[in-house]
Amino acid sequence: MVTPRRNLISVSNTPYYHCISRCVRRAFLCGQDPLTGRSYEHRRDWVEKKLLQLGRIFCIDVCAYAVMSNHTHLVLHIDIAKANRLNNKAILIRWHKLFKSTFLCQRFLNGELLTQTELAAVNARVNLYRERLRSISWFMRVLNESIARKANQEDECKGRFWEGRFKSQALLDEAALAACLAYVDLNPVRAKAADLPEQSDYTSIKSRINAAQNNKQPKSLMRFAGKPRKHMPKGLPFELKTYLQLVDWTGRSIREDKPGNIPENALPILERLDICTDNWLTLTTSFTRSFKNTAGKEQAITAYANHMKRKRRSSISTSRALFA
Repeated sequence: MVTPRRNLISVSNTPYYHCISRCVRRAFLCGQDPLTGRSYEHRRDWVEKKLLQLGRIFCIDVCAYAVMSNHTHLVLHIDIAKANRLNNKAILIRWHKLFKSTFLCQRFLNGELLTQTELAAVNARVNLYRERLRSISWFMRVLNESIARKANQEDECKGRFWEGRFKSQALLDEAALAACLAYVDLNPVRAKAADLPEQSDYTSIKSRINAAQNNKQPKSLMRFAGKPRKHMPKGLPFELKTYLQLVDWTGRSIREDKPGNIPENALPILERLDICTDNWLTLTTSFTRSFKNTAGKEQAITAYANHMKRKRRSSISTSRALFA
């Protein structure tokens, strides 16, 4: 039985979610169709530009992404604090970049005087938009709908372009987050679409590597904030250098012609997250097959199930085996 979307996303449990969208049947999102020889490579640019644009408009941070030939992988972070911090005018300006609003909202933005009743109507509308701007469902809806419309127009056809809305997995702790980030960043390497992470076009890892060469982090992606500490700034709870080393080691290890050895400088993050190296390779090569709706250690999944009032704990046996 399919779990309703509202019962999958719970910010009080985790703000991080892994989202997957897949094309219907043989539809090609990007890449080369081997049967017709037609190239859809330009659609990668559509997805990346729209994705990063939405990351600037929504109160949702893009942590990782990979645009594959017939599906996309995203790791998203819901920024509740930002959504609550923005004033009414800021919320309306963001919303108007995507959709039209009511006549009253337009008058409010233009600085016109409104009655108390009209202001109440504007506030109600702003609260609705505020909720949508921090909603992963709305984020994915706007992203996928815009790509589907452009693709159908280009193909001169109608109907579904995506299999469904999207699949999501709650990343309940740091271990699940690190494994999922590496899983997404290494998708092109596993699919043999690229030999190295820095050669993986239209991925977050290439963007991070390009920025790191200039001692920077890309503004369009959620930054790495370093090791968890008392006064932790907003960002992924890892060090960028250590994460890049970890991805590089993982990529070498999963390739049959380069088994590789574990570098000393990649060990601390695995030790800190308490994951053995064999289990780490399983996590980063079959993340979506290993976990269903939730991913994390046993105690995190148990707490999530109790909070969501579920009798069954999803993927609990896999969690015990891989995070032991």
